[in-house]
This record gives sequence, C-alpha cells and structure tokens, in this order.
Amino acid sequence: MPELLALLPILILTLCMVGLGWSAASAGMAGAAMAILVAVATFDYATDLIALAGPLLEAGFTAATILWIIFPALALHELQTSTGAAERMSLSLASITNEPIARLLILAWFLALLMEGAAGFGTPVALIAPMLVGIGYPPAKALLLALVGHAAGVSFGAVGTPVMALLELSPQDPHQLSFAIMVLHLALGWTLVQVLSHISGCRLSKKNSLIPPLAAVCFLLPATLLAWLTGPELPTLGGAMLGGAIFVGIAKWLWRAEDADTGRTQDGLMRALLPYILILVAMLATRIVPTLAVSLQSFVLEWEIAGRFGGLAKPLYHPGTMLMLALAGVALVQKDSRAHMLPALGKAARRLPSVALALVSVLFLSGIMVHSGMIATLAASSAAIFGGIWPIAVPFIGALGSFITGSATSSNILFGNFQLTAAETVGLAPLLALAGQGFGAGIGNIIAPHNIVAGAATVGLMGREGAVLKSTLPICLGYTAAGGLLLLALA
Repeated sequence: MPELLALLPILILTLCMVGLGWSAASAGMAGAAMAILVAVATFDYATDLIALAGPLLEAGFTAATILWIIFPALALHELQTSTGAAERMSLSLASITNEPIARLLILAWFLALLMEGAAGFGTPVALIAPMLVGIGYPPAKALLLALVGHAAGVSFGAVGTPVMALLELSPQDPHQLSFAIMVLHLALGWTLVQVLSHISGCRLSKKNSLIPPLAAVCFLLPATLLAWLTGPELPTLGGAMLGGAIFVGIAKWLWRAEDADTGRTQDGLMRALLPYILILVAMLATRIVPTLAVSLQSFVLEWEIAGRFGGLAKPLYHPGTMLMLALAGVALVQKDSRAHMLPALGKAARRLPSVALALVSVLFLSGIMVHSGMIATLAASSAAIFGGIWPIAVPFIGALGSFITGSATSSNILFGNFQLTAAETVGLAPLLALAGQGFGAGIGNIIAPHNIVAGAATVGLMGREGAVLKSTLPICLGYTAAGGLLLLALA
C-alpha cells in the first residue's frame, strides 16, 4: 500500500502534463501538493516549518544555479537571432557542399548538437527546424529531423546542466560519470545518424554512403574524449564544434559546392561561431589548467539547515559564468552586436520566471519525495520486482522523466535518487545507475511534449504534435532498449 501511495505524486504530475496538457509549473505544484499529503499521512513526515521550508529552500537554491546557466544561454540565442548570426551560420554551413546528405548533417546533426551544447532547453529544435524548412524540407520532416538530430547530445546539453543535477545527488567523479554516459552514446549514437539519413530521404550512392558514419564518428569520438578529460560541460558543445570542423573540412575537400564564395562564407561562419569558440576556450582553460581550476573553485557558497537540508555552489567555476564571459567577449570584439546585447538580455530575463517556477515546482516535488522516504520505498519495491534485470529498466526511467517534465535536467532531478536507491537494492554500481539515468533522460527528450510543441510552433504545425510523437516514440523506445541491454552487459 505505501508503494502505491508513493506513486501518486508522479501519477498526478503525468496526468496533469500528458493528459490535461498543463504546464510543468502547474503540474509540478499539483504533484508537490499530493507529495506533501502522502508524506504526512503515510510516511510520518513532519509538518513543522523546517520540514516544509527545507525542501523548498533547496529547490530554490538549485533552481538558481540552473537559471544562471539558462539566462546567458537564452540571451546568447536571442543575440544570435537578432544580429542575424544564426541565419548567417545556416547559410554559410549549407553553402559548403553540394551533397544533400552532407548539408543535412551539418545542420541537423552538428549545428543542432552545437545549439544543444550551448543552450539546450528546447533551443535546437526551435532553431534548427525552421532552418531545415528554409533549405527545402517539408515542415513535418524538418521538425522530426531537428528532434532526432540533437538527441545524442541532450545528456550534456546547456553546458552539462543535466549531469550537474546528477552530481548533486551522489559524490561521483564528474569525469567518470560523464565518460560512462558518453560511452553509451558512443556505442549507439551512430544509429541516430542512420535514422536522420532515412528520414531525410536523401539517396545514398557508393560516392556518399560513408557520409553518415563519418558524421557519427566526427561527433561521438571527440565528445567521448572531452567527457573523459573535462567532465560534463563540454562533450556536446566541444564535440559538435571540433567534430563539425573536421566534417566541414572533409566535406569541402570531397564534396565542395562549386558556386560557394569561400571567403565570404568563412568570414560569416567565424563571426557567427565566435560566442561558442569563446565558451569552448573558457571551459577548457578552467577545467584543464589545474591552478586556475583550484583558484576558481576556492570561492564557495554553502548553507545548511537543521543538518538535513542544504546546498553548495561555486559561482566562479560555474558554467553560467563562462557563458556570461562569452557574451561580454562578443560585445567587446563585435561592435555591431553591442546594440543588440541589452535587448537580448531583456528578452532572456522575461522568459526566466516561467522557467524558474517550473524548476522550483519539480525540484520541490522531488525534495519532498526524497526527504520523506517515498523515493526509497518506490526504489526498493521496483528493484524487487525487476531483480537482476533492473539495469534494462534504468534508461526507461530516465526517458519517462523527460517525457513527463520535458527536460533531461528535470528528469535527473526527479528520478536521480530513485535510481541510486534502486541500484543499492539490486547491487548495481551507483555510477552505472546514474549513467543509465543520464543516457535515458537524453533520448527521452525527443518524445517530450514541450519540445515537440515548441518546434511545431516554429514551422506551422500546431495541432499536429501527436503525429510527430507517433514518429519519435519508436525511435526513443528502440534506442532506450538498446542502452538498457548494454547497461545490463556492463553490470
């Protein structure tokens, strides 16, 4: 009976978001209210001020650290859009080669992954789908390509935000956890490129049949190396930039566009890529140079209440700080961007309240379930049911979280402790449990209603989201199942 009652907050969240179409903020608050009722009535959770305020303060603190990434990321997106840099990037990249499959992968794979690594939170779908329509793809196909194309990088989207949420839950080595998640994508990510090729309808001949596997290798190998060397911030962003540069170089050599204006194209591309180059340089410097890393991490904001609730942040070492520095660098170097900077910051700031409310509500729901023991109860009963094959279920839980909340970060927040407790019950290493969660949460992004709705709005497909979900669901289930089997083999 306690196990079934402990499910109620998650069921309420799911019903409100999926069945009733509520926002994550509203659904999260409804789920949190149910969590409090169940915690007090069934799990003997205290009703004093500290017991209720503690999880709420933790939720607010963690939300603030995440918003410090989202704010400059959204501002960067607004700046790139208002200055025309996003459009220049699209035109410049598409003019590099006259091979249709290569042009598609430059946009729907590398550029989508770049946007995911830098901004995340639905940005690549909303940005790339219209670009693909612009080069001739039908709206429904363009949206599907954008959703699938960025999926391999969602686990490390927005400069590693989803993995940082996992690291808040367990004292894992950031490099080891990032590498473990990326190994799963390394083994399976090539299938997503094949899916892109199939969806696009591009005809593959002997001449261009190696383009899809080449694109897969160009991203997946650098991303895996960066995961091992630098941790969670750079695998998607750095892998897309480094791999994209390699792929573009090969494409210009083997499949060059005969009418391309090389000088103008290269100049436009470098100007558009400048913010991402600055982010990459700042991240590499602060993560690889030991003295600089230690110095920046020495400034710590930490708090604790009643020995049960607390939080910790390192502002100078935070990815959001690197993003803000990149924005400042763009303003210094590109004079024409300065007039657009304040409006971009203002537009980003106006989008934050709804994001903050959604984050706090989901975080509060998760906190109540963790501190009351509901997550532990659910984990123990679920693990007992699945037993030795539990690793197969781990990525599915992560994907379910992204489907429910619309965010890999929120999925990791919601189910991270669940995964750890279940792993302890069945004897699965915590590292593998969190890796499976991060992997599943990433691919679950392609079935997240929020992403589909946002993308549909940009290409004129409002009201047809169900058809898109029908197409992405089998891809998600297949990729997730393969990841579960691989996790079982590793376990």
